[in-house]
Amino acid sequence: MIVVVSIGWVFSQVYGDSSFVVIAVVFSLFMNFFSYWFSDKIVLAMSGAKPISREDDLELNRIVENLCITAGFKMPKLYIIDDPSPNAFATGRNQEHAAVAVTSGLRQILDKNELEGVIAHELSHIGNKDILISTIVVILVGFVALMSDFFLRAQFFRGRRSDREGGGQAQLIMMLVGIILAILAPIAATLIQLAISRKREFLADASGALLTRYPEGLASALEKISNSQIPLLRVNKATAHLYISSPLKGVQSMGWLGKLFMTHPPVEERIQALKGLNI
Repeated sequence: MIVVVSIGWVFSQVYGDSSFVVIAVVFSLFMNFFSYWFSDKIVLAMSGAKPISREDDLELNRIVENLCITAGFKMPKLYIIDDPSPNAFATGRNQEHAAVAVTSGLRQILDKNELEGVIAHELSHIGNKDILISTIVVILVGFVALMSDFFLRAQFFRGRRSDREGGGQAQLIMMLVGIILAILAPIAATLIQLAISRKREFLADASGALLTRYPEGLASALEKISNSQIPLLRVNKATAHLYISSPLKGVQSMGWLGKLFMTHPPVEERIQALKGLNI
């Protein structure tokens, strides 16, 4: 919120209009409220997830129940996504409103130990409040991008008028600062969002391994999931960071620059970190 309001302040100085700050504050408060209450429902709807009863998948329910008892968590709602691509995600602002969704492809290729590792990873996201954090960050990054685009478009028309009317040197400097900020702010915000996402994945891996006391299970699951070449049918860049493994197969580069724009750490690094845990 501080970043968004700061950008709004800079834009208000360039235009001499305080409405930019007001818009930034109101939007930040509104979107934080909206993301807190409704983000889980939106994500589940976008992914095509359907509720799954205890009778539909007794093994999955027992695994989740046992892990929740071990961790002292409340039982989340379980969902199934009819998709051959193996993957899973958790969503929800807290334990009382948490949900875990797995794809049908995941259920087909993982054994019990591997499935326990994946579920423990997702429960760790819930326990660490990663879903709430990531949702708020994604929304604010989107707002920064929209605000920057609006500023650049408005500045184009304002600049043409200023050329005819003339302007002071101070106004020109502020204008240049605003343009530079409008260009760089969305890039910087996106890099921060992705860096947070990668760090939280490492944390959830470690927390999940501690919960099961068997890091090899999650490591094996990650290897199977990453080796699958089946793309997710309803992939969306806005929700890609929620999945245990990036559904953007073949899109993200492995170069050093590409890693900066990855929603997840490289699977090899995650597996290496898991195997290095002394549990």
